[in-house]
Parts: sequence; C-alpha cells; structure tokens
Amino acid sequence: MNCDKNKGPRKNGDHKKHQIDPKGSILFLIIALLSLGCDPSNGNNTMALLAALNSANGSVDPGEEYSGGYTTNFVSNAFSFDIRAANLRSGGATKFNKGNSFFNIPWVSEGSSSPAGLGPTFNTNSCQNCHQGDGRGAPPSSGSLNNFPGILVRLSQNGSNSTTGGPIGLDNYGLQLNHKGLGCNPAVYDSNFNCDTGSGSITGSNFTPPEGAASVSYGSIAAPNYPSGSTTYPEGTNVTLSQPTYTFTWNPLFGDPTSSVNGFNFSPRTAPMIPGLGLLQAIPESTILGWADPSDSDGDGISGKVNMVWDTFTSSKVLGRFGWKANEPSLFQQNQGAFLGDMGITSPLFPTDNCPSTQTACITNSAGTDGIEISANLVDAVVFYSMLVGVPSRRNITDTDVVAGKALFTSVGCAGCHKPYVQTGFVSGFPEISYQHIKPYTDLLLHDMGPGLADGRPDFDASGQEWRTPPLWGLGLIQTVNGHLRLLHDGRANGIEEAILWHGGEADTARGNFQSLTAAQRQQLITFLESL
Repeated sequence: MNCDKNKGPRKNGDHKKHQIDPKGSILFLIIALLSLGCDPSNGNNTMALLAALNSANGSVDPGEEYSGGYTTNFVSNAFSFDIRAANLRSGGATKFNKGNSFFNIPWVSEGSSSPAGLGPTFNTNSCQNCHQGDGRGAPPSSGSLNNFPGILVRLSQNGSNSTTGGPIGLDNYGLQLNHKGLGCNPAVYDSNFNCDTGSGSITGSNFTPPEGAASVSYGSIAAPNYPSGSTTYPEGTNVTLSQPTYTFTWNPLFGDPTSSVNGFNFSPRTAPMIPGLGLLQAIPESTILGWADPSDSDGDGISGKVNMVWDTFTSSKVLGRFGWKANEPSLFQQNQGAFLGDMGITSPLFPTDNCPSTQTACITNSAGTDGIEISANLVDAVVFYSMLVGVPSRRNITDTDVVAGKALFTSVGCAGCHKPYVQTGFVSGFPEISYQHIKPYTDLLLHDMGPGLADGRPDFDASGQEWRTPPLWGLGLIQTVNGHLRLLHDGRANGIEEAILWHGGEADTARGNFQSLTAAQRQQLITFLESL
C-alpha cells in the first residue's frame, strides 16, 4: 500500500483554512498527526481528531469537504461521479479500469464477439446506460419507458417466498419487466410485440419476444398545506407536485397479470448513483442496528428499521443496505443481480437465465453456450470498481447561506434519518474504505414515508410505504453530471423542494418544520443541500 496515497488528502492544507480557533487547534492537530504511522486505521485517528475539533469550531467542520473520507475527489464537473477513490492503492488502477470498462461496455448476444451474453430478454445492454456518468437515472417527462433505461419496473404477486422471505415474481413475467428481446434490431415492435423491421413483422428462432411495455404520465397535486387548511407555506405560497401514473401494455403471448387472483404489484425505480457504494458497505452492521428504533422507543416519531434480506451466496437472512428498499445485502450480489435482471447476463451467483416457464422462446434462446456468461474474475473486477468510485467533495462550505442551511437541516429534523456523519469499519482487502470518517447523510434504514410515496409492493421486511433513506452526498452535482434533478425512487420530484414536500409518514414533522421556515430560510436549507 502506498502510505501517502492512502492518507489521501491532496489538500491537507484545506483543513486548516476552516478552523475558527486556528493556533491552538492546528498545533494540537499537527502534533497528533505527526504521531500517526501508516496503518490504515490511522485514518480513523486522523479524521477523529478533525471531528473532535468540530465542537470547538462552530458550524464549519474541519475536513467537512471530505464527504467520502480519503476517497474524496475535488472535481465538480460532468465527471465528478466517475472518478476513482483518491486514496486508491498503488497499482490498483489496472483492476479499477478493468471493472470500469466492463461497466461501460455494450454487451451483445451469445455467438458474437466478446463480451457476450446479453438476453434473451433485457432492459438495456450496458450498466452505463442506466447510470449515466455513474450518476442517477431519470424517467421520461411522459410516455414509454422503453428508451429510458434509467428507470425500470419491479413486479411481484402477493405474498413472500417461504425460503427467502422476498417477493414472488409474476408467473409469466418474473420480478422485473423486460421490455426488450434478442433478435429484433433495431428494437421496434408492432402492436403484438413482434419485431417490425419496417417491411413487415418477423419472427424466427432467434427472436425473443419482449414482455411488454410501460408508460408514465404526470398530473399535478397540491403539496401538503402548512398549517392544515392553509397553503403550502405560511406566507401564502402554493406548490404543486408531479403525481405519476403508470400504464402497461402486456405481450398477449403471456397474458395480462393485472387482474390475477395472486395479485399484481409493481414498483418503478430509478438507477441510483455509484459513488461511495463501497463506503456504505463498510458501515458496520452494529452502527446501523444502533440507529434502528423500530418501536420508536425514544418517542421522536422516527422508527427506522433494518431490512433483513436473502444472501444468495450464504443462503441466509442478512442485513440489507443497497437499493431503494435496502433489499440487497452486498455489492457482490447487487452487481450480479443487475447483470441478470437488467441485461439477462448470467454469473456465478445467478447461473440461470431469467425465463419464466411460459416464455418458450426465451427458454430456447437461453440454451446457447454452456456455462455462465460473466466469469468470477470479471465479477471481481466490477465489484472492485463499484467499491472504489470516490465521492465528490462538498463545495462552498463557508458560504453563509450554506452554514445557516446546515444548522436548519438539523433543527427541522432532517438529520434524524439523513445521518450526516459515520465512521466506516475495517474491510479486509480494502484499506481505502476502512476506518473512514464519511458524511453520507443516510442511516440505511427503512422508514414509513406515508401513503403519498407508497408503491404498495412489499420487499422482504419493507412494507409498501417504507423506503430506505437514500444517501445525499453528491446531490448538488446531479444536475451537472446528468442534466436533470429528478429525485425520489421513481424520479417524480422535480428538484429538492418537491422531494422534501413529498415526505410523509415518519417525516411529517420534519416536512412541517421545513414548511414553517421563512422563504429565505427554506432557500438556505436547499442551498446547503446543493453543497453536498
């Protein structure tokens, strides 16, 4: 390990410029830092000292700009989410770049040049298509989702799997709507989902019919009033929120599942950001369990709980932390699940193509080359990559509005779920993310967000109204990287204000407190969020 790189900060001097009581603190800090060695755990000690100085420094945290600890990058442009950890180990770039290349590359069907294995049914042919610039996906402003891979639709019937406790897929469709199939290039389908080349529909042994299509349209609803019976804000301002409505067209080969006696549940979900995922995985389970308060024993109105989900590798229930419902336990499983669900690519963890029994063409066309389509070695590289994408730094942290907004963020109650700070634990083989002091603004717990955001689709221990607190780091750069600011699980919110006003359930009080602020204070809080 390169000690200098692992200690990371190329801007060590920047810590000093935000200290309010500089002389004594700096002397103490320098002495303490000089006493540290090269062990990764010393990152713990270093940042702990910086954090300790915070109490004496008022509202600006020494080292506050290091949102991802020593993984933090200081790039604020369209590439901010696609940069390796600043403290990446010496020699690690080769493996990181290998993982990145397979994250970006367009996959093709078997029988073609490598990398092959796409399909038989799928949503898109590259990870990057969903996570543009390693950032957030978004729905269309209206219309078909087919050309918007940044959002997909989860499916399930009522009940839960007796072994895993997870959702049960629809009989003829499985757990995810795949709106593309092999053998139709360009992917233009007629009204019966046959391949239309422009000179007539075709079928054939290589054609795999898609499962159907989903579309979205938006109406407007009034944001909750504050106080009740008044307007959105006490000064008389009203805000409207975008309310999505989804419609489906199903391939007649497989039938319409919406009236099934077994129930029909769906959940549109946008692609999340990639930066910092390794750090989230490094948060100790004991820390997350310590934040949980499922019975609201402290009476603060917040009852976050963990989602115990199925670990396919160990065949056991473990704590979930990834995905909008915290329904994935690890990046190892999350990545291979996405390869299968989104692109139809099999892997060591999921070696069987996702073809329900009624989809005969899918089953036939899945029987190509023997063996899995993505090797263990390639999985290892992609997981390595996804664990070590660095987090962008905070910006404008000394701006007076940002400082005021930061205080308001805590005082109105946002920090009850969006935990501003946590220390990661030790991760074997990954010194870069071990013992880091990070500012993810999440507790990784499930919270009841009220009926307005409900999808009605249980997911392991998550009810239809419960969602995982999403991390907020990088929030202020989504517009720069992705050209949009569509927020929440399905991208319905047009910006930060709408996202806040959609908060209900356990967040009712925090939302009401936000609404009670003056217009200037509300803008300060938003300005703070834009600095993340």
